[in-house]
Amino acid sequence: MLLFTPGPTPVPQNVRNAMADETMHHRTPEFEAIFEKTRKHLFNLFGTDEVIMLASSGTGAMESAVTNLCHNTLLNVNSGKFGERFGKIALAHGLGSVEIKNEWDTAVSVEAVVEAIKNNSDIDAIAVQISESAGGLRHPVEALAKAIKEINPNIMIIADGITAVGVEKIDVTNIDCLIAGSQKALMLPPGLAILGLSNAAIEKIGSGKGYYFNLATEIKNQRKNTTAWTAATTLTIGLLEILETIEKDGGLEKLYKDTETRAQAVNSALVAIGLHIYPKTPAQSMTTVDDEDASKIRKILEKEFSVNVAGGQDHLNGKIFRINQMGLIPNYEMAWVVNAVELALSRLGRRVYDGTANRIFNEITFNKEA
Repeated sequence: MLLFTPGPTPVPQNVRNAMADETMHHRTPEFEAIFEKTRKHLFNLFGTDEVIMLASSGTGAMESAVTNLCHNTLLNVNSGKFGERFGKIALAHGLGSVEIKNEWDTAVSVEAVVEAIKNNSDIDAIAVQISESAGGLRHPVEALAKAIKEINPNIMIIADGITAVGVEKIDVTNIDCLIAGSQKALMLPPGLAILGLSNAAIEKIGSGKGYYFNLATEIKNQRKNTTAWTAATTLTIGLLEILETIEKDGGLEKLYKDTETRAQAVNSALVAIGLHIYPKTPAQSMTTVDDEDASKIRKILEKEFSVNVAGGQDHLNGKIFRINQMGLIPNYEMAWVVNAVELALSRLGRRVYDGTANRIFNEITFNKEA
């Protein structure tokens, strides 16, 4: 079965092998050396002033970012389940909450964020997804961060990059906290979250908030190549292996270029066979198609062609399907996926199979490689 859900993504064999070695104690010089190497790679990946690893899901990183960086009122952008989640986290901790809500195919406008800031002086942090995976949407995070910092540089910009880090180069100039999760473009099992922090964020964190998710405590310890609490040793070993694999494969720039080309090729191939891309501004992390036969297409892909893609949530349940673009994906696997989608449409009697999707995918992919 080919796993093409937008998280968890497939774990490469060499990474599985690295994580299958004997269990290592986290309070040893051997693990501290691995931790130090991993941090160096993460600084290169994030481009931020500090990086912190947490033994948690991405939601844990979201919560730690909100509790440590928002002391008054959070403005959250809700164009999907994960944007909505930021607002729920704020309310759960007794913080003020202001929300900008759009349909799941619609990115937030910079103007709407600026207006919200001007209308509420209590807002001291903004939380937004770079790639909102509920619908495969890309928000203009860099532009809105720049606009807000020009109005008030003390407002913290929290950017959820869980389905963006490792997919595309992110301009972190005006971002105070960039969040990633292990089970997306980093091609690991779930359970490890990473935060990239600006110096301004570190200053606002101060002595930190909370206990387990106190970022001040983690910063102090991780600068010594250890963790405040029990480290996710196996996942950290796997993370080092995948980051070294990316470097050996041509580095981050090649990874970003390959992902961009693949996303463009898949989108063009599916449009050529009559399908519609759902978000108005698609993220490169996944291809999202809205279709009345979405559930039937997913079932055919799984049962007949051994391809597992994701569906939709809430009001998009049964109305979309999402194909992962994150990670080191072989072109021959993706070619099979678009071919299988075209075959599924043929099974449904919607078009005669003629290999159009595969032809378009190959033309864009290999012409750009030439």
